Amino acid sequence: MSLSNNSDALPDTFFLVGIPGLEAAHIWISIPFFSMYFAALLGNSILIVIITTERSLHKPMYIFLSVLSATDLALSSTTVPKMLQILWFGDGSISFGGCLTQMFFIHTVFALESFILLAMAFDRYMAICRPLRYASVLTSQAIGKTGIMGIVRSMAFVSPCIFLLKRLPYCGHQLIPHTYCEHMGIARLACSDITVNVVYGLTVALLAMGLDAVLITASYVLILCTVFRLPSHKARSKALNTCGSHLCVILIFYIPAFFSFLTHHFGRHIPHHVHILLANLYILVLPMLNPIVYGVNIKEIRKQVLKIFLLRRGEF
Repeated sequence: MSLSNNSDALPDTFFLVGIPGLEAAHIWISIPFFSMYFAALLGNSILIVIITTERSLHKPMYIFLSVLSATDLALSSTTVPKMLQILWFGDGSISFGGCLTQMFFIHTVFALESFILLAMAFDRYMAICRPLRYASVLTSQAIGKTGIMGIVRSMAFVSPCIFLLKRLPYCGHQLIPHTYCEHMGIARLACSDITVNVVYGLTVALLAMGLDAVLITASYVLILCTVFRLPSHKARSKALNTCGSHLCVILIFYIPAFFSFLTHHFGRHIPHHVHILLANLYILVLPMLNPIVYGVNIKEIRKQVLKIFLLRRGEF
């Protein structure tokens, strides 16, 4: 069937159901969801302000961290307001174009976060394994180019999903059993073969997040080998502490991401409401925990956070 014929079957609107089977508990579920969203907004905003205003933190590691916080804000703000609208008011209607736009931003931000975590792993590799070349390699210009490359790569991976979804006929199917729009959730509403969508989704996951995860793992193998060869116990502890916070964030990002991805594609025996709850928690917990992990583990950021709260306390 041609694209022009299929375009006639495109729906005007979709309806996001929320969490199927748990509609009666939507109000109660919204309370922890809203709390986590508020914590994510507050924590990431504070982190960005601290890194932006404190000149001593204008270093590659902290710049990457501020970009990671910005992507966390983008991820949660792209999904959570509509999610709360569904849980509070039962208003799940969203235009077809709006649904594709939300899907595009969600998947683009996920791919960008993965790329940023890879850039942060490379930063730690250079700082620990190649310290003499660190300043000459990770210049401001190089960091800027890295950011642009990450955005372009993420958009290039996700953009074809829009055309793959637009070519499908939906035959009046409009109910999406989810709280936000994502590629396979929309594709499964189609009344034609979606093999191309499935294959492309798997390919992108392997080329983007899968490859990033492999490179991050390789970086940290080299980092740990170098750290454990350091003669000074103090130097080893400092290096492990700095890398520890990054490793925590990597695990928080990749383990639930791959679990959610695999259950979405292959875990048909898992109850649908469980999958949707996990997908929502992933959207909420990741942006909430990142600033907490870095704020607790990185001494320089912890000092700035304490300074802000002590100054506020002194005003009263």
